[in-house]
Amino acid sequence: QVQLVESGGGLVQAGDSLRLSCAASGRTFSSYAMGWFRQAPGKEREFVAVLSWSGNSAYYADSVKGRFTISRDNAKNTVYLQMNSLKPEDTAVYCCAAVPHWKYTNNYAVSELYQYWGQGTQVTVSS
Repeated sequence: QVQLVESGGGLVQAGDSLRLSCAASGRTFSSYAMGWFRQAPGKEREFVAVLSWSGNSAYYADSVKGRFTISRDNAKNTVYLQMNSLKPEDTAVYCCAAVPHWKYTNNYAVSELYQYWGQGTQVTVSS
């Protein structure tokens, strides 16, 4: 069982930066690939980024590539999402998710792949 708790959201202006954190419980955090998804009002949940359990492979949605960076600190059981050059269209609830590495596939953008989810943190970007 893994419990995930996000933090770091807030209200910012376009062009600003935010760093989201996702703290995980349990001693096997390093065995999980970690992803970030977001959901804007009236829209479906969408993939943002994923980082492999080893931290060697990261993938991003085209909409955030070059602006967002996912990273992890296994010693702190935490995954981060550094968001730069924020745009109003980045406004959403951001959730982190975990999948054990033995279940991780190339379908990392599909939310059904992930086994554990956090409650989310709101990010609002004003124009």
